[in-house]
Amino acid sequence: MLMCVSSVLFSGEHTTLPKQADPSNNITELVKPLRVRKYIPAKMSYLESSSAPNDEDEAFYLQCRAAYVSAFKSSLAKISSKQELCRVLQLAGRNPSQATLDKYWTTGTTDMNFDDFCGILKHERKAEKNELIDVFKKLDTDGDGYISQSKVEKLLTTGGDTMTPEEVNAIFSLSDINKDGQFNYAEFCRLLVSTVDACQMASLEKLQADAKLKKQNFGSHLGGPSNPSMSPKSAASLKTAEATWSDPDNTQKKDSRQSSHPSSARSRRSNVSNSASGTSSSNKEWHHSCMKGCFLLEEDGTISSLHYQLHLPQTACVILSIQPITLNRRTDKPPPWMYVDTALFVMSASSTDSSLMCFTNAKDNEKYIWRGELKAGKYYLLPFSSGCKLKKRGRKNVYSKTIELVYKNDAGKLDLTKEFREVLSDIFDMIDLDGNGLLSLEEYNFLELMISGEECKMGTWAICKDNFDMKKNQLTRQGFMELNLMEATEKDGDSDDLWTLVETMGYNRRLELVEACPFQIEVLCEGTKPSLHAVRLDSGPKLLNQALQRSITLAGTAKQLKGQDNVFIYTYTGEHRVSSLIANKSNQKVTIHVNNKHNSNCCSSRGLNVFAIEVPARTKMVCQHVLPISEKLDWTYNCVETLLPYK
Repeated sequence: MLMCVSSVLFSGEHTTLPKQADPSNNITELVKPLRVRKYIPAKMSYLESSSAPNDEDEAFYLQCRAAYVSAFKSSLAKISSKQELCRVLQLAGRNPSQATLDKYWTTGTTDMNFDDFCGILKHERKAEKNELIDVFKKLDTDGDGYISQSKVEKLLTTGGDTMTPEEVNAIFSLSDINKDGQFNYAEFCRLLVSTVDACQMASLEKLQADAKLKKQNFGSHLGGPSNPSMSPKSAASLKTAEATWSDPDNTQKKDSRQSSHPSSARSRRSNVSNSASGTSSSNKEWHHSCMKGCFLLEEDGTISSLHYQLHLPQTACVILSIQPITLNRRTDKPPPWMYVDTALFVMSASSTDSSLMCFTNAKDNEKYIWRGELKAGKYYLLPFSSGCKLKKRGRKNVYSKTIELVYKNDAGKLDLTKEFREVLSDIFDMIDLDGNGLLSLEEYNFLELMISGEECKMGTWAICKDNFDMKKNQLTRQGFMELNLMEATEKDGDSDDLWTLVETMGYNRRLELVEACPFQIEVLCEGTKPSLHAVRLDSGPKLLNQALQRSITLAGTAKQLKGQDNVFIYTYTGEHRVSSLIANKSNQKVTIHVNNKHNSNCCSSRGLNVFAIEVPARTKMVCQHVLPISEKLDWTYNCVETLLPYK
């Protein structure tokens, strides 16, 4: 009752206090809705003022987060109804009217995320005690601080959204209300404000007491708060760092280079070096690290790539990104792999905890980004592509147009063709992970493992040093060419092994890169230098699947399959990708029929509009990923899942 009286006074409508917000105080057990016309005009909140102090901003976002995780399991959960929106707003000390709820939750609203919630709180301020008293004073014609019960009862049961007599009686049953039929509105307003504060404090205490909730560190959508638990001062530093974003096509250059600027009109191009510096609110230097990699299509159609380990010496504001990159051969038309979607999942590399920390969910042109704060420690960075736009190609008529790899020159000696040299140069760039223009033994071994499954031994590497061009015990581009020419020469011009290399790296027999996507990972850290290197994880696919499933269940919405109590469909709807997961909690396998025919301008990772998926008992399984065919056009996801009869 106390909590909801502000909505009564300020707009006139019915709301209900959620039980989760009740502090031990027994006053809130009687909280019920009231309705009175709105008298006080809305004022600009402190967050709308350009001179707002940073500590107030920080307190605001902490209160937002506390209220949200009191209502939901994490800040990635979504508000799925108007009733849930009302509930979480009340936990944040607001008391929305029906008109207020209708303003934010329109007929076209299906859900809201944490950022949407924060945006509402910025504009819906808390009612102050003096303002509430001023409203009651308009009803206090005698000016003695009291209003007759009959006058209040008449107002609440006849004006606006009427209340029941029982609800009105509940107000007057409070111990702090006089028993002589007079309503002490000043005392009532004091109780109301103290109850709001008590509910907020209960939410904050719950957040502080729950270590798991405190350490959740998920990013948010582009343009919203980078991280709910991050201070505005840190968020400002992240925005400043965007101006020092490096150009992915020039990572091999160690001299000064220009950054590729974000699409935001506020960003500008600036010169950076390998240690990108920018002026932030804390005057700390921004450090930059990057590594390259490549998504490769396996024979079974799955997508593989290297994984990476990030080490942060100390807790820092971080910007992570992944994006496709072009190779040295330039054409007027962007290569097809530049349209392949990418993502980066961040898992804790702790020996006791490999939980999902965050994943890229914002996009700037081809770059997929996460901004936030990460604690000191080690993390696995797991690259991901949905498979919607990177698929196996048919090989019909390809072999009839095969390009030669080797030929005999005028001296009668074998040599590499110009076309093959260009491809080898591109492959060199793909496996030159640190972009220093040289191949280390570790980098070369990643290639050998992909081709033959065996590593190059140190003895063999020493032989390479004696026979091929090397620098600092690393293979140069020329040395890489010499190595492949020697292989062709030893086989007397037989190109089978060379074709194995070419096709493993995603090229067809016309030397077109059609089944691979070169990418680059970038890390910007404030105040500490990150360490980033490629690793070969035997558990990599399992970890990636775990991260993907976790992201869908945490950030997605769940619905029960029609007619099934123990089968649920989780759907993550991002700005640029929809991913769905089926959770079969029953004790027998189920077969789900999936129909994408109602989607528009969409392509599925399954490659089919209609398909069936079998999910074993007590198992979760990713169903599909869906992307827009053309990002320039509207796209609609309206998938229908039904249970196929068990045979």
